[in-house]
Amino acid sequence: MEQYMIKPWDTRDGTQATPVDWDMQVPPEVDQLADLVSQQYDMTVHSRTLITSKPDKGGAIWRIETDKGPRSLKVLHRTPERSLYSVGLQDYVVKQGARVAALIPAKDGKLFVEMGGKLWIVTDWIPLQPANKVDLTGAQELCFGLGEFHRHTKGYVPPLGAKNSSRLYRWPNYYQKIAKKIGWMREMAKAYPETVASKSILAVVDQYEQQAKETLERLKVSAYPKMVAMGEPHWGLVHQDYGWSNGQNGPGGLWVIDLDGVSYDLPFRDLRKLITSTMDDMGTWDVSWMRGMIEAYHKANPLDKESFEVLLIDMAMPNEFYKHLKEMFFDPVTFLNTEAESILQRVLATDQTKSQALAELAKDIEKYPSGNYEELLAAREPQRQASDVAWDQQSWVLQPQEQSDTTAPETPAAQTDTQTKTTIKVSKKKSASKDSKVASGKKEKEKEKASDKKSTASSKKKKSEKISAKSIEEVSADQFAAIEEQVQAVTAEQSKAPTRGRSRNKRTAGVERERVATEAKVPSQDDMETAPATTLKKPSAKPSTTSKVIDLTPHLAKRNVKNAKTKKDVGKKTNTSAKQSAKKKVSSATNALKSVGKPKAKAVQAKAAQVKSASEPLRKAKAGKQGVAKLSQYRKKSASSAKRAVSPAKTQRAPVSKALAYSKVAAPSRKMANARAQKPRAQKGLKVARGR
Repeated sequence: MEQYMIKPWDTRDGTQATPVDWDMQVPPEVDQLADLVSQQYDMTVHSRTLITSKPDKGGAIWRIETDKGPRSLKVLHRTPERSLYSVGLQDYVVKQGARVAALIPAKDGKLFVEMGGKLWIVTDWIPLQPANKVDLTGAQELCFGLGEFHRHTKGYVPPLGAKNSSRLYRWPNYYQKIAKKIGWMREMAKAYPETVASKSILAVVDQYEQQAKETLERLKVSAYPKMVAMGEPHWGLVHQDYGWSNGQNGPGGLWVIDLDGVSYDLPFRDLRKLITSTMDDMGTWDVSWMRGMIEAYHKANPLDKESFEVLLIDMAMPNEFYKHLKEMFFDPVTFLNTEAESILQRVLATDQTKSQALAELAKDIEKYPSGNYEELLAAREPQRQASDVAWDQQSWVLQPQEQSDTTAPETPAAQTDTQTKTTIKVSKKKSASKDSKVASGKKEKEKEKASDKKSTASSKKKKSEKISAKSIEEVSADQFAAIEEQVQAVTAEQSKAPTRGRSRNKRTAGVERERVATEAKVPSQDDMETAPATTLKKPSAKPSTTSKVIDLTPHLAKRNVKNAKTKKDVGKKTNTSAKQSAKKKVSSATNALKSVGKPKAKAVQAKAAQVKSASEPLRKAKAGKQGVAKLSQYRKKSASSAKRAVSPAKTQRAPVSKALAYSKVAAPSRKMANARAQKPRAQKGLKVARGR
């Protein structure tokens, strides 16, 4: 059961009818997880009643009757890291004196239980009643409670491990997004001119788009940049979903519930949403209501002149027009033919009093003192303020996530593999002197590589003169024989390949020779690290003799690459047989070995001659068999052709001239234009809107 991960259990795309009890059901696995979570608390649960759920997100809340009284059990639908951010805020504001339900600790001392990939919390059940929406008094109570909540969130810093959420610096981007999507609405209306609301939208969309652009320019020249420079803890957090359902009257005043989506932001963003939605419900922009709601909020959380100005700018944005008509991006035909026209007419009727009301409200700006943000910023650098509550990090640790490769502990097998792959790092910890030796050896190799590049530009005579006789004597005959055998094997493989692309084959053979020589004579880095310390000699300033011998075959490979013919040159010459090319490669390698050391090269040649003489009878026998087979094939072919010439049973076919022979030609390719570019702009807007 603990392996079950909670996911949204009922998502809808808008085309299906929503059942009445859609938000009153949870999967049986979630119910079983609720039982297990309840056992993590010091309480006895007598009954559990589902209050509401979020099937499209994976959240739910129950009322549980316990021996400690009625309580609330809630599973937070966001990720554990994001939920930890809101759980920490809830505990913080309770300690600051806010009217928010206190979290009840589990048996392990934590204020949450992590199960099913989600965080679960338990609080006391607070009896609440919605505020009165009929008169201004109820709205003022709601705004005053919001101001209290915002004041208590100031100075909050989330616990370690929580995922930070902030919208403080995103206002310009949000305004740009609204202006852009309002422009999409124009293209949508043009793309569906036969719909009911198309003409009405085209008549007003330019006006609203211009409002959004002008509001963005006002924000840029306002005090907003200086205000956000104060930092996130200075302003505190916003609820983001505050309204008549999440702010309700209870013991001692108004209580704030459902803190799942809290985030850093300018706090009066919640106030703006509350005012504009109330004006939309009323059908008119009433200055007395707007002024009363702002004054009530100001009593609980004082505003300054700069904040009041930005609040007015935010209210001037066509928020309600965008909020109601953005549904066209999901199902344009249905929405534009059914709901769009009535919604648009209601928004237009309400906005007739908007500009006049905001102009009247702007006269109240002198009632508020200046924030003096320039002086505050000059006095101190913007920084995250320390929280008043010292977090006990042991009580806020989440379970390790198995999906994370960086935090998952390594198994013994993985640790062994890691040690095998990183022997250099281990050896560095064991011996600093050994590390210096290896490092100096690497430098010597780099110097040798540089000298190799220079030597390739010189002639063959200079290469042979640089190699001393002493270095040749240090290489055993077995090593030369092994190199020669592997070179022959490489050339044999190349001879089996087709004759086309010879320059590429030469390059491949050259690279293969270089690899073979390196593997045969150069010890690997792991061998150097695992070798005893006594076998490692201190690198001298002069290049080692072994390195000179090692560089022999790479020179040959590079010479072959340098002398490789281009495709044009190969095309001009007649194709030679694969055996001839193989012989040339073998002879070049043999000649190089001769120039290096005649004594050892003679030994290699003698051994090669012995092998050749021993295999001569086998070669002759094989050649004889091949000749007999070719002769028999020729006789059969001539007999069958003679038979066809005299046989009347078969139809004689006229020979086809080469001039009349058909050749396969590729069909002309038709370049497809970008399908998205061929569509009208309205189609592009529709596609992007669906993806968001």
